[in-house]
Amino acid sequence: MTATTDGSTGALPPRAASASETDVSLPEAAGTDGIRDAAERAMRRATDFLLARQDAEGWWKGDLETNVTMDAEDLLLRQFLGISDEKTTRAAALFIRGEQREDGTWATFFGGPGELSATVEAYVALRLAGDAPDEPHMAKAAAWVRAQGGIAASRVFTRIWLALFGWWKWEDLPELPPELIYFPKWMPLNIYDFGCWARQTIVPLTIVSAKRPVRPAPFPLDELHIDPDDPNPARDLAPVVSWDGVFQRLDKALHRFRKVAPRRLRRAAMNTAARWIIERQENDGCWGGIQPPAVYSVIALHLIGYDLQHPVMREGLASLDRFAVWREDGARMIEACQSPVWDTCLATIALADAGLPADHPQLVKAADWMLTEQIVRPGDWSVRRPQLPSGGWAFEFHNDNYPDIDDTAEVVLALRRVGHPDPERLEKAIGRGVRWNLGMQSKNGAWGAFDVDNTSPFPNRLPFCDFGEVIDPPSADVTAHVVEMLAVEGLSHDPRTRRGIEWLLAEQEPDGSWFGRWGVNYVYGTGSVVPALTAAGLPAAHPAIRRAVAWLERVQNDDGGWGEDLRSYHNAREWSARGASTASQTAWALLALLAAGETESKAAQRGVEFLARTQNEDGSWDEPYFTGTGFPWDFSINYHLYRQVFPLTALGRYVHGEPFAGAKGSR
Repeated sequence: MTATTDGSTGALPPRAASASETDVSLPEAAGTDGIRDAAERAMRRATDFLLARQDAEGWWKGDLETNVTMDAEDLLLRQFLGISDEKTTRAAALFIRGEQREDGTWATFFGGPGELSATVEAYVALRLAGDAPDEPHMAKAAAWVRAQGGIAASRVFTRIWLALFGWWKWEDLPELPPELIYFPKWMPLNIYDFGCWARQTIVPLTIVSAKRPVRPAPFPLDELHIDPDDPNPARDLAPVVSWDGVFQRLDKALHRFRKVAPRRLRRAAMNTAARWIIERQENDGCWGGIQPPAVYSVIALHLIGYDLQHPVMREGLASLDRFAVWREDGARMIEACQSPVWDTCLATIALADAGLPADHPQLVKAADWMLTEQIVRPGDWSVRRPQLPSGGWAFEFHNDNYPDIDDTAEVVLALRRVGHPDPERLEKAIGRGVRWNLGMQSKNGAWGAFDVDNTSPFPNRLPFCDFGEVIDPPSADVTAHVVEMLAVEGLSHDPRTRRGIEWLLAEQEPDGSWFGRWGVNYVYGTGSVVPALTAAGLPAAHPAIRRAVAWLERVQNDDGGWGEDLRSYHNAREWSARGASTASQTAWALLALLAAGETESKAAQRGVEFLARTQNEDGSWDEPYFTGTGFPWDFSINYHLYRQVFPLTALGRYVHGEPFAGAKGSR
């Protein structure tokens, strides 16, 4: 049985995958010359398409699509603060309704299965927008929620939102004490043991958890409980000898501590947490450039007395409006985050690899903008690296507290491709970025995304943390991008680079692939690692490279492309590299094959032909599938520019050969 259009069966897809195709006059069974001609035409059209979408300031940014919990929580926030307005509510409801599936549920990625918490939050948002519970689409959703265990089976974050309105009891939620802010950095479960995204969310939620506010609910939600008279039946505790059992009992102890916690200590802890929050508000009013911490920070500060006209609050609320994408049909989608630095460096690499002159005005403008975005002050990362000078880049427009290692590596690779009129300025910025990335290497030789050695096993055990990753351990894809950047900078033989290479080789899966932490999944990991290893000097004949090539050849779809469903994070054995072919994932596979010297191979030729055949007339590609990752399986992303920048990069390297070598060998 194959998957349905919306993926609701969860059945394994066939290796072949359909795709919307545009005739590019590619002859049947075209030879190498025919494929190369088609690749050149596709490359030129993709170049024109991408150039036309650069902002006047020099950056690119595609929509960052996630799921309807962003939109539902935005409406819940407005309801909680008493600032709802009819236009916003109507537009958000239009978007949320449009995302509902035939079975009444909402998924967290295109083609994915219905997800309980997303369905609960979407349902409540539509109730706030005026949809009646007896309307067919609402009744179908409620019936499905009850069949899955009702609200009681939803994630903690969903039940926190419901507790804000009295739809759930605060005492039935895990405790999160504000005194956590006082834990020293050497102590387990201190805030710096959490990944930066979790840290920014947990600190404000300690205030919310301590205050336990309740705004009057505008309606009951009995229809979402299996038994409205017993909405939260008691659950058995895990054995005390297990970690789950230990942390469940710790949570019970914290509930008891709440009743006896000294009021002066608690008040001081909340004030300290509030100062921590305010100190990390960005210049644009947001927190960390991502929506969830901003939402919880606004609520927390409001609860301890900040009125909505206070500058901190006013700017925070204004920043949330900038996450809204208004569509032509009047619907309003909320982005969880915005990705201009990431999109701009990837677009610059793609255009340069496609043959755009290094001094092209639009590449220079992109470089100018990226140079202004370099972060030159310390952030939370300096808690673990206090002596390291700053010099990284973040993902977003404004996020000086949390530059990330992945963006920094890719920005350096992008800047190296630009013939900038002020080479001294360029060299200084690159030098700062390289130095910062080297200083952020973890003790195992690899790199995480935001922090050093953020590998504590305890945060993920907390009953509170039942949704997604809350730590930031090193990953193969980030490490690969750093290694590739260091190789381009002539540091292939530096001991730090060699340690990164050794870690990557040790992390290769038995089948020849690499796990992809920030992209879906084994195709992304492999597409990142192979170009890095070859850039660092590993020969194409190296056994690790040959295993990767053999794996990519085995998992290629019948249509010539590659695809991978997000369910590979949940069940790698069945879903690894299985899914409908996409432009971005096909490009990742091609980047690996081309780096391994497989330009003339049948697999590479078929992959290039797939990209040329499925390109739209305007030079774009269609890609409804989610190929980006926030949290593996739990939070998925459709980067709307991925379908453009990665295929263009792959086509450029196919047509022009080896990618830009930069300063390789110069040190």
